[in-house]
Amino acid sequence: MKRIAITGGAGNIATQLRGFLRPEVEHIRLIDIKPAQNLATNESFFEGDLADAGAMRVALDGMDSVIHLGGLPREFDIDEMLPTNILGTYNVYEAARANGTNRVVFASSNHATGFYPRSRTITPLDVPRPDTRYGLSKCWGEMVAGFYYDKAGIRTLSIRIGNAGPYPNSERAAAIWISARDLFQLVKIGLTHPDIAAAVVYGMSRTDAGWWRDELAERLGYRPQDYTRDHLRPEPIVESPVAAFFQGGGFCDRDHDGIIRLRDENGLVVSRDAFQ
Repeated sequence: MKRIAITGGAGNIATQLRGFLRPEVEHIRLIDIKPAQNLATNESFFEGDLADAGAMRVALDGMDSVIHLGGLPREFDIDEMLPTNILGTYNVYEAARANGTNRVVFASSNHATGFYPRSRTITPLDVPRPDTRYGLSKCWGEMVAGFYYDKAGIRTLSIRIGNAGPYPNSERAAAIWISARDLFQLVKIGLTHPDIAAAVVYGMSRTDAGWWRDELAERLGYRPQDYTRDHLRPEPIVESPVAAFFQGGGFCDRDHDGIIRLRDENGLVVSRDAFQ
């Protein structure tokens, strides 16, 4: 919690977190390909591309920790995803290893498990079910985190962020929304908790939806302050049958043939009736 780098430092989530981080850290280095705005006296900007391994090594020089938010934030074709979300995450960890940066908070996503039915309660220990190439890239990032702990002792908290918008705008969003101050609470746990090796938690505020059960986050001390439905501002959103069935919502629609298929924890076919 002294010198912290943030990849994707010009983005919306980084902008939300900076206000909470500034009073608690010595310096924040914001890394992005576009300039970060309204720098405080203890903030600096580093222009660098995640796909550039050399730039990442320079960017993390002297940093104690890194909050890895950078990358494409939604679904793209695989040739666009590879240099940023795949190679970029690897480059961040290699740069951390080279610089002795021993803590990472990785912005994973609910889309790592988006193909679970909404009627099923899951935990971070359930097998990933990514709903997109974007979700696949987040599964890769979680695996990279485990690899670099085992190889180099870099500790990571991967946060499967639900909906980090300014407010939940649908019932789906209300099931998984996380406020800025609750997300900061998880980030701070990731940067400071002594027992974290390569842990995965869900990032959500208080909700009664029942999609996720996260005993590990509670064990680590996470106590969400905001209740999602207090902030709900519904907007007209039409979901396809596929989007409405799965936790990933509209992300599940792209390239989907419209047939809802289900499998159990052993990878065997199960009836849709089992999830009604």
